Amino acid sequence: MAAGGKGDYPLFALGKPRFDQSTFYGRFRHFLDIIDPRTLFVTESRLKAAVQLLEDYKHGTLPTGVSNQQAILHPDTNEKILMPFRMSGYIPFGTPIVVGLLLPQQTFGTTVFWQWLNQSHNACVNYANRNATKPPPVSQFILGYIGAVTSAVSIAVGLNVFIKRANRFSPATRLLIQRFVPFPAVAAANVCNVVLMRHNELEEGISVLDMDGNVIGSSRIAARHALMETALTRIVLPIPILVLPPIVMSLLEKTWILKGRPRLTLPMHSLLCLAAFGFALPVAISLFPQMSEIETSKLEPEIKIATSSKSVFYNKGL
Repeated sequence: MAAGGKGDYPLFALGKPRFDQSTFYGRFRHFLDIIDPRTLFVTESRLKAAVQLLEDYKHGTLPTGVSNQQAILHPDTNEKILMPFRMSGYIPFGTPIVVGLLLPQQTFGTTVFWQWLNQSHNACVNYANRNATKPPPVSQFILGYIGAVTSAVSIAVGLNVFIKRANRFSPATRLLIQRFVPFPAVAAANVCNVVLMRHNELEEGISVLDMDGNVIGSSRIAARHALMETALTRIVLPIPILVLPPIVMSLLEKTWILKGRPRLTLPMHSLLCLAAFGFALPVAISLFPQMSEIETSKLEPEIKIATSSKSVFYNKGL
């Protein structure tokens, strides 16, 4: 498709998303591009060609015949991120962990292992995709990682012990409830991770910008909004992934599909987890704009004095 033509490919603009980030649909389309697992298989030669195309674009020397679709590229850091820790690898590499988290009849050892593996994968993804312009100290990531693992394991093990000791539950009911234990454990750990890794933002504030992208000042109030939005995203994300598959599996086990066919249980379970993950990730991270808007009247007095704009913007983070 030629540049400026009709279709699903908007005109390329360096450093800007392809789709309107003020709407949920635009953000959804944007993140579908980012998490597209097909990019995992881009060859080194194609990667170099894409980088060269970006350089040509910057200097206004694009070769003739380059289409708008070809020019839609996502520049990243010069270092190559390991495949399991890329955003495009989050679903394919995270799905086996989700399957492990939702396996029935978990023991103490398997509960600890899968919760630890899940938070370790999340921590590596967070670190690999960190903001390279102003990276937080490694100690902060370690603190967030330890807090997330501790909270996830503590909640999961504690709930499992409580369920096993609850005599009023029948064995069938106990098994069904145990399937939902991973959700509160993972959700709490996700929030803990966000708070511990970004707590300095609450003390120092984050930059707020005007319409032209100029930094007006630093706001602790905007930081609270950013952390709240990020925490809500981290709570919403595991809901479809860790709640829907147990519900669907409990229904399927009562039907002819899985009755008498135990070998189909794991493949069906894995397929459900993959579908739930593929749906939940782009939806959850599209809930709030990356650059969120807030009214100046709600911020600190020094911010109000520094600008005449009625609203300013801040980077929410992922």
